Amino acid sequence: MGFEGSVMTMGDFNQNWREAGFNYAITSRDALGLTHLEFRSDNHKDKREVDTLNYTRLLSRWNLTDAQSNLWLFMGIGEVRGSVDNQSIDSKFIASPGFQFDYETTRIYFAATHKLYRASNLNHDTTSIRAGFSFYEADYEKTQPWFILETKYTNQISDKIEVIPMLRLINKNIFVEGGMNNSGQPRLNLMYTF
Repeated sequence: MGFEGSVMTMGDFNQNWREAGFNYAITSRDALGLTHLEFRSDNHKDKREVDTLNYTRLLSRWNLTDAQSNLWLFMGIGEVRGSVDNQSIDSKFIASPGFQFDYETTRIYFAATHKLYRASNLNHDTTSIRAGFSFYEADYEKTQPWFILETKYTNQISDKIEVIPMLRLINKNIFVEGGMNNSGQPRLNLMYTF
């Protein structure tokens, strides 16, 4: 989420995971939003579409001398539909709570995220760990390049842990990441705050 009164749009795309959403920061610690997510298994036999109404809460922020750390709470409720072994499944209610802890300076970054995607007989919990470094410090008006390494696992969808080295570019209110995972699939993340 961005600053109070801002709208943040986000996208995360690869061959097996497509997510698009936005949120509106109603306070400096709270945001409401909508997300559409599509994901599928490695063999393409299991597919899910998830639409949720989301609440994001900044639980705690630690401002250090040259760093900042945050603890976030995510809450989502909505609908999941899709197929198992290429057979359609009925639409179900889904809950998607989660947490994220992050730590960042102008040169290093770390984040650990665990998000649950739970519905009747479905458990698609997703865990990711990200770490990286900036090639150099940059002023707010200039583009700052980062190297980010992410590991990600989604329960009941893949037996693999996805490993994605990415190049991140941040300029003012625009954030773009691109890379290739360990299965040779390209990945693109976008974020724009206005």
